[in-house]
Amino acid sequence: MKREIVVGLLGLGTVGSGVVEIIHNHQRELEHQVGCSVKISKVLVQNKDKKRDVSLDDIYLTEQAEEILEDPEIDVIVEVMGGTHETRDYLLSAFQNKKHVVTANKDLMALYGRELINAATENGCDLFFEASVAGGIPVIRGIRDGLASDRLTKIMGIVNGTTNYILTKMDQEGRDYEEVLKEAQELGFAESDPTADVEGLDAARKMVILASLGFSMNVNLEDVVVRGITTVTTEDMEYCRQLGYTLKLIGLAKRKDGRIEVTVQPMLLPNNHPLASIHDEFNAVYVYGEAVGETMFYGPGAGSLPTATAIVSDLVTVMKNIRLDVTGQFPPTALHEKVLKSDEEVEAKYFLRLHVKDETGAFDEITSLFSKEEVSFEKLLQWPLQTEQPAAELVIVTHMTTRAAYERIYQQLEKMDVVIDIKSSYRVEGGQS
Repeated sequence: MKREIVVGLLGLGTVGSGVVEIIHNHQRELEHQVGCSVKISKVLVQNKDKKRDVSLDDIYLTEQAEEILEDPEIDVIVEVMGGTHETRDYLLSAFQNKKHVVTANKDLMALYGRELINAATENGCDLFFEASVAGGIPVIRGIRDGLASDRLTKIMGIVNGTTNYILTKMDQEGRDYEEVLKEAQELGFAESDPTADVEGLDAARKMVILASLGFSMNVNLEDVVVRGITTVTTEDMEYCRQLGYTLKLIGLAKRKDGRIEVTVQPMLLPNNHPLASIHDEFNAVYVYGEAVGETMFYGPGAGSLPTATAIVSDLVTVMKNIRLDVTGQFPPTALHEKVLKSDEEVEAKYFLRLHVKDETGAFDEITSLFSKEEVSFEKLLQWPLQTEQPAAELVIVTHMTTRAAYERIYQQLEKMDVVIDIKSSYRVEGGQS
């Protein structure tokens, strides 16, 4: 039985430094948990001469990945370098060299997760990736272990801290999107190029991972319907408040009768929904199971030490498995065939804000269109607009309908002479069906 677990670290950025710090400072707790010590022996960096803020005593820095991947003394590879194609090759090499892997790389797992899981299993190795979704929140462990006996029907959450921070400030302070985005960049919550966050791509990658695990299906990124927050306005926020809703960027995966939908988009949530109260850069994930009912995971979605905590927790699991000689036990294939819902099967309510001509018969023409598709109104607001020609602002929340029916209505509204402009449109979730 091994008396020491040796780790090779790929990457020494913010999260990698956090991993070094936790392993160094929590050595006594780790040894108590596992029954043996753990040490980082080598770290892959881009520049060995760069000054570091973390203590690296007795740690060898290298710019050559092979020095770590092919080192027979190293038991576990911790990957925090980011990237996809090159990183995938590194991890496949690690498995071929019988090394276990812990990664925080959501992009990698969204694109190559099943391939890497299969490679790990074939080589009798472990692969853990808790930190790839929601930072320090143990949602993957909760789904993978805590809810393993249940059949999950819905996973719904706020899984991107940048967009949640922006929408929180827009809602609470009435500030425009561009102004809050700039502030988020200055505070380090948003990247200099925020596209992956604000267009919903980061959240989509995380939902691929959660849906694949939760539903035991091979879900791909192209299966996710994605829309970002760049068109959200403070006017939308104000109308949401008046109607009793909060606007959030939500990742949603639903399963019914073996068919699934996965989407990331701005959604209206009733103010009494638990996710409506998640503010700033925090994350939360709601999981619904047939047996357990509703559970929620909440906490910091990013940051050096929260993310590093999830990584080291995975490392502890790998160490225990090594000591017990039970590595490589992840199911190599998905249990269910992936079947996506058609637009006629995806059901939701919708929020719609229109500028329309204030003339006789205009409202009747619009309501007739909805009636033709058998879509009724749950809420309706109307105000006159201060314009040269008589006009009004119309805000509608529909009852449940299909995505196909709503798309047909939307396309016809764009062609109507009485409709001046469609200002905004959002899905409504979390209320009574």
